[in-house]
Amino acid sequence: MKKIVVVDDEADICFLLKRFLSKNDFIVETAQNGKDGLALIESVSPDLVMTDFRLGDITGTDLLTAIKSKRPHVPVLIITGYSDIKVAVNVMKLGAYDYITKPLFPDEILVTVKKAIADAENAKNEQQEYVVVESAPDAPAGNTKPARRGYSKSKSGYVLGNSEVSDNLFKQVDLVAPTNFSVIIYGESGSGKEAIAQEIHNRSKRKDMPFVAMDCGAISKELAGSELFGHEKGSFTGALQTKIGHFEMANGGTLFLDEVSNLSYEIQVALLRVVQERKMRRIGGSKEIDLDVRIIVASNERLLDAAKNGKFREDLYYRFNEFTIEVPALRNRKDDLMLFANTFLQSTNIELSKNVQGFSDEVVDDFLNYSWPGNLRELKNVIKRSTLLSDGDLIEEKALPFEIVNYRKLKDMGDEPTVSSSSSFVVPAGVAADVETDDSKPSLKTVANEAEYDMIMQVLRDVNFNKSKAARLLNIDRKTLYNKMKQFDI
Repeated sequence: MKKIVVVDDEADICFLLKRFLSKNDFIVETAQNGKDGLALIESVSPDLVMTDFRLGDITGTDLLTAIKSKRPHVPVLIITGYSDIKVAVNVMKLGAYDYITKPLFPDEILVTVKKAIADAENAKNEQQEYVVVESAPDAPAGNTKPARRGYSKSKSGYVLGNSEVSDNLFKQVDLVAPTNFSVIIYGESGSGKEAIAQEIHNRSKRKDMPFVAMDCGAISKELAGSELFGHEKGSFTGALQTKIGHFEMANGGTLFLDEVSNLSYEIQVALLRVVQERKMRRIGGSKEIDLDVRIIVASNERLLDAAKNGKFREDLYYRFNEFTIEVPALRNRKDDLMLFANTFLQSTNIELSKNVQGFSDEVVDDFLNYSWPGNLRELKNVIKRSTLLSDGDLIEEKALPFEIVNYRKLKDMGDEPTVSSSSSFVVPAGVAADVETDDSKPSLKTVANEAEYDMIMQVLRDVNFNKSKAARLLNIDRKTLYNKMKQFDI
């Protein structure tokens, strides 16, 4: 049985997750603060960690960093409300496997947990293919095969979009792909930078050679050197076997370094030498290995700015800066949005064994008006969640997260999109729906209802949807608040 550690400062969440996951044949241990959670992870050696982003004694970012330093290959799921959606997306570049938004849906959690554990096991098995057991000094680099990457598949590998923005983007890809130029790809988190890197590789002369991707934000400082350059058996404590690094895996092909600015200064120095000399040595090794690797890097911050701030070596930046590509945010690719949405729907239908045919007109309108701060990653997660909650042929508004359905209304109120972070599981019937009233028939009752709704929503957001605190601030009892929330479909 697989072991899961749940870290959340709400006892109800811990209890409900433990009860639900235990019924689905997982061994579950819980902790209600970051310190106890880390100690539990150290002693239990779990197959997966689920943690709330907001804990009393530590932030989700700090906890994730600590987990990855101790258990780098354990997938971590971040539990968050949509008020923290931008933060959650950014945390993923530090190594989180995925994020789960509140309110929590049992079926969604189960699908995500099983997929995370399965992907971690597959990644571990693939990595073992690159480990050389008792190899001779001159042994070949071993099996290399392209990493499985990308978003939506098409004949060319991805659904590329058919808008003018996409045409301009892929004109740049076509221009640089046949060369051996190093490329810097800029774009917001979740915008598809890795898909663009893969497409450059697919259109290059190296297309039949390996494409190897490394998320620099997910690797600890101590492990980054071994991941990039490999190591010899016995070169340091824990080096029980010779390991082939990402550079050797990608030899003859393309190495993609995502969030490259997260590499430590020491690793940047070693990386500069390899880029300049096209040679490397494994850690603890003495043999020079010739390299023929095209390097593509990605970042959601300007590397020149990072260099000026002392975070990134300026000489390394100029080595990489032979060609630059800007990946537009999803909100600037609205002509492509439904193409991406339908592609994600097709893949989700296969994953969930469902047959949802498309989206209602209201959902299409909601999608086109929403800002998508999490870009393609957020779109994919929203479609997975809404497909899971849909029983008919079309995805309806009732299956969408609250902040998407009510985006325009919340925007008019001057608030960032948010969603209820209920401390318990909900069922599909409890999904928030639009509470717009019929403005063509104004009445005292509708005005009062809107004012009451706005007041409840404002207080709930102020207390991060803690219903006990909200009831006290509203001077009503908890039961009355629940009735009001049910009335307004909150």
